[in-house]
Amino acid sequence: MKCRICGQKAVIKLRQHNLALCEEHFDEFFLKRVKKAIKEYRLFGQSDKLLIAVSGGKDSLSLWDALVRLGYHVDGLHIDLGIGEYSIRSRKITEEFAMEHKFRLIIVEAEDFLEGYTVPKASQRLRRSPCSLCGLLKRYVMNRVGVEKGYDVLVTGHNLDDESATLLGNLLTWQEEYLRRQYPVLESTHENLLRKVKPLIYLTEREVAAYAVLRSIKYVEEECPLSRGATSLEYKSALNQLEVHHPGTKHRFLHTFLQRRPFGSAKSLQLLSCSECGYPTTSKVCSMCRTKVRLKESSHEIRTS
Repeated sequence: MKCRICGQKAVIKLRQHNLALCEEHFDEFFLKRVKKAIKEYRLFGQSDKLLIAVSGGKDSLSLWDALVRLGYHVDGLHIDLGIGEYSIRSRKITEEFAMEHKFRLIIVEAEDFLEGYTVPKASQRLRRSPCSLCGLLKRYVMNRVGVEKGYDVLVTGHNLDDESATLLGNLLTWQEEYLRRQYPVLESTHENLLRKVKPLIYLTEREVAAYAVLRSIKYVEEECPLSRGATSLEYKSALNQLEVHHPGTKHRFLHTFLQRRPFGSAKSLQLLSCSECGYPTTSKVCSMCRTKVRLKESSHEIRTS
């Protein structure tokens, strides 16, 4: 198999693009796809100060690497969720990556926002799905740290597979508000709310993994142990089956939706400032602060029982 551009030995075949590429030209292809997302959706400018959420997985680490290579000012944020060995490995790999490349990395621990509890322990205490609690925690912490540290934009490593699976799930359950909000950029609508962007929307999980391997980026390969059985993994599997028989399915599915936006754009909700922390909420007290109150009450019940 030869590179379609230069004729040298190819390292990857991209069926959805009818392309085989050598290492040099795949690297060029990857960076061009990131640049395309940034330009087409006006995600951010060269002077913006970016904060990228890095989990230790291939997507966030590869994107961090690519954005710095493209000349952007990008610092990393890692949230240690306290999920046993998985979180220990994730944090270690993230710290080693940042140290190797001399990137600035901010580390935050879940216990600092969950009244001393890790995500698994807090979810047990609250009798709440760990994925639901984890999502709430991440959204709150990423935004709050970004605002407090003076960043302009919050960057996440959601790739084409992630976004197409989310789209499928939202369509199957007719989550119209989520469908209106599914877009590569969500603008700030509150003084304490960062703009959120997703520059990997033109790249598949396989393409990101190939970039990580070719760039010698070490990453956590296993899924979070708390995500086993998540419906999002089933949606990914279904789309992968379609992709095998019809290359380009995921790209057409997601990007036709983004171009047409059949449900319209996100409504500008009237966001309030949480009476406890001052961060955006649609009610008097935000979900994170209400969660903290429940954890405090739970701890008090234990001590007095």
